[in-house]
Amino acid sequence: MKNILIILIFLFVTLTNVNGQEKFAENPLEAKFITEDFERFWEAFDKMEKSSKNPFDDYINNASEGFSPIVGFFLDSKKLYKTVKKRKEDYLKSRNILDSLSGKETEIIEAYTKMKNWYPIAKFPPVYFVVGIFTSGGTITDNGLLIGSEKMQDLNGLTGLVSHELIHYQQRIEGKDNLLKQSIIEGSADFIGELISGKHINMVPFNYGNENEKELCIEFVKVMKKKNYKDWLYETSGKDNRPNDLGYWIGYKITQAYFEKQTDKKQAINIILNIKDPMGFLETSGYLDKYMEN
Repeated sequence: MKNILIILIFLFVTLTNVNGQEKFAENPLEAKFITEDFERFWEAFDKMEKSSKNPFDDYINNASEGFSPIVGFFLDSKKLYKTVKKRKEDYLKSRNILDSLSGKETEIIEAYTKMKNWYPIAKFPPVYFVVGIFTSGGTITDNGLLIGSEKMQDLNGLTGLVSHELIHYQQRIEGKDNLLKQSIIEGSADFIGELISGKHINMVPFNYGNENEKELCIEFVKVMKKKNYKDWLYETSGKDNRPNDLGYWIGYKITQAYFEKQTDKKQAINIILNIKDPMGFLETSGYLDKYMEN
């Protein structure tokens, strides 16, 4: 169910994120960080033992502009109440994480400023800190970026996560929907996100991929045109000891190979964010040439 939800969220935001672009900040210094959902969650949490009704009804019914496209569609108060009661101690680990948010805001704005330099038409959506049911650490809606605060015990990885999701807002990648395209979408977000933030957020699949590069590349070229993402994105079959999301790794490697071959790096970023033909992009990168020849 968890993996299905993640896929549904991706499909949802892919269809809707274009609509909100026009109202987003163009100046990194004007980017907003919104904590009202986080604060209302903890108000409801503190009422659990005293209230005769579900205190999370108010949390869901009064969701912020950024959070509201998700609630009702992916999250309801009954499911949330049940999860909080079952995992109360896990939720409490994240209660005070926003105490140090101001320092991270400065760091994120620095990454945004670098993005503006690389991609002058970039826009910067508001970042909403919300609380869900441990299904997603970060995602997007047409109104902003959502951080699943319950999955964090500190803000150490926040800048990298926000940077990755920021790239998704800029992307206009076309072509047939298949494993190759989806891997490039995710991997290029990792690559550019790391370029602007200095943070890499997917080290587990990245390290595994580098250690098993040849075998994985041979496998990938056989399945990259298919629409089945299992064993590469969001879930694994259990056929070996691979981690989730190796598609992020191979998409990163393809993007990196393309970027390194280009003399005009700023134009390269523009092209990466606006890929028209994922297969043509792969061929230009040259990353899988020897495996495709075989």
